[in-house]
Amino acid sequence: MSPESHPTDSRIVVGVDGSEQSELALRWAARLAPSLDARVEAVVAWHFPLGYIWAVPEDNWTPEDDARRIVTAAVGTVFGSDPPAELQMLVYQGMPAKVLKDASVGARMLIVGSRGHGGFAGLLLGSVSSTVAEHAHCPVLVVHPTPDRYPDTASTG
Repeated sequence: MSPESHPTDSRIVVGVDGSEQSELALRWAARLAPSLDARVEAVVAWHFPLGYIWAVPEDNWTPEDDARRIVTAAVGTVFGSDPPAELQMLVYQGMPAKVLKDASVGARMLIVGSRGHGGFAGLLLGSVSSTVAEHAHCPVLVVHPTPDRYPDTASTG
């Protein structure tokens, strides 16, 4: 299934990459989902690294398995053993900005962290978040790490 194949329905798409900011995005989605009568889709994208041709991967290693571990770990960190009932973890092959843009078709909202893994420390808005903010097919919430404003997920489950 590709991100474009989702029907129009009430869902919040969250970009997950294993960073603290993507975990914060999940917290915001859990907080907002009930008021939007929406389910949460935690989306992670994977692609073959540029140097993949020259590297010799470990036996049985795949970037898709890594991506699945990343989204599972993020959901576990944010929700523990009690994730929202309607939460879905989705893994797609492709560049993150395109995958999220495609997943935003028909969504109520797309939530991403302002910076994920990668990029330069001095940038205030990462390339994925700035790209999806410009090109998504739904409203976009870009969350910034503000310790005094972390949403409480304990009351969202």
